[in-house]
Amino acid sequence: MSISFELGLVIVAAIFLLCIIFSKISDRFGIPILILFIGVGMLAGSEGIGGIYFDDPKLTQYIGIAALSVILFSGGLDTRWSQVKSVLVEGISLSIAGVFITTLAFGAIGYFLTDLTFLESLLIGAITSSTDAAAVFSILRSKGINLKQRLASLLELESGSNDPVAVLLTIIVLGFITQTAEGAGVTILGFFLQIGVGLFVGWLISQAVLFLVNHINFGYEGLYNIFLFTVVFLAYGSAALLRGSGFLAVYVLGLMLAKSDFIHKRSALRFFDSAAWFSQIVLFLTLGLLVFPSRLVPVVPLGIGLAIILMFLARPIAVFLTLLPFKYSLREKVFISWVGLRGAVPIVLATYPLVAGIENSGMVFNIVFFVVLLSVLLQGTTLPLIAKLLKVTDPAYQASQYPIEITAGGLIPSELKEIKLNPDSPSIGKAIYQLGLPPGFLIVLIARQDAFIQPLGSTILETGDALLALTEKDALEVAKSILNETPSLSE
Repeated sequence: MSISFELGLVIVAAIFLLCIIFSKISDRFGIPILILFIGVGMLAGSEGIGGIYFDDPKLTQYIGIAALSVILFSGGLDTRWSQVKSVLVEGISLSIAGVFITTLAFGAIGYFLTDLTFLESLLIGAITSSTDAAAVFSILRSKGINLKQRLASLLELESGSNDPVAVLLTIIVLGFITQTAEGAGVTILGFFLQIGVGLFVGWLISQAVLFLVNHINFGYEGLYNIFLFTVVFLAYGSAALLRGSGFLAVYVLGLMLAKSDFIHKRSALRFFDSAAWFSQIVLFLTLGLLVFPSRLVPVVPLGIGLAIILMFLARPIAVFLTLLPFKYSLREKVFISWVGLRGAVPIVLATYPLVAGIENSGMVFNIVFFVVLLSVLLQGTTLPLIAKLLKVTDPAYQASQYPIEITAGGLIPSELKEIKLNPDSPSIGKAIYQLGLPPGFLIVLIARQDAFIQPLGSTILETGDALLALTEKDALEVAKSILNETPSLSE
């Protein structure tokens, strides 16, 4: 049945509106948003009420690559470098060694406990080896739960950097299945070459972007965001053409920009937050359309078994072995193991076997899809409870939502920072004028319980106050030593 262009627009708009409305349901009831978006896609598909027939793995893969590039860049750009750098070593270890160990453990256990061949089991392990911290934090935020800062930073860094590793490992295993891999030595060399090229391209383009953005006046604020949006795909394409990891390049590009100051940075953060949400909706809807629910039924028993292997064996083995040299408590390791939610990346990677045309590729895709759904449903819905039971939460790390915002430009050397006072801060009970705060540090608003206070010099600071200050970098460090604050999520 053919439809008019206008009717097509109405249908697409209605589907997007439905996804946006469902996001509110996710926040209220703690249902993982991935499930809701994919569910809308399945309802709109050929076996749903929408009746839209879509069966194009290649197009899905292209859409997935474009969407994931934006999502990864946005994640890198939103990274709080001052906090992530304290867990850099263990985060990178989890993203590389963790992915390898998860894949090998899953492959070996799956091979011995199921009828899959070793390479098929290894392929599913590689595809499902990456984690999705965005899903984790959206669930925790919806319940008002904040993790201890070191734990949150570790999960954020791991999930952002392990996607490229999972992609490379999936391609390597596919190479052995299709007999296009040239041997273990060459494959391992190619793996590290892809990582090296991805790192270099991401860093190089970030330096060029910082120079151009800070030295060329585009005239309009919106053009800066379009410029960065274009550069994301430039980074991915350049790295891929040089046989490097495009996903790693865009993530490194975001990280490098996150740790640097540039004109209209806050505007870019807002823009890419919206772009990442749009990309997620498009990606999940496409994946939902690609799935035929009737084809999932035959893989349910095997999918349940493999999901159990992944959640209760492979992921914990990888976490405990990788974090062995680091000082993490048993409760923290258990939580990190349980937080290994799978997101859109494994489902996108599951299209690679379909495009390669390997035997049983349809079965692999359906198994991965089912494993991801089960992981999100079981792990996602129990996250708040597990976090509380394991006592890995920290109510001190509650970011305040302020009713003002300042966008820094080239003529404004200051930026907005939030400082939360420790319960034993010596500034509590004192007036602001008594603190001896440095020039270049101006408190513009105080968040106190559920209210905001416009400060005066005579304002007395109280326990639990969060101070929003317009500050220069040097003045910030001096003010921190005076106020003795609790580290904030906004830094």
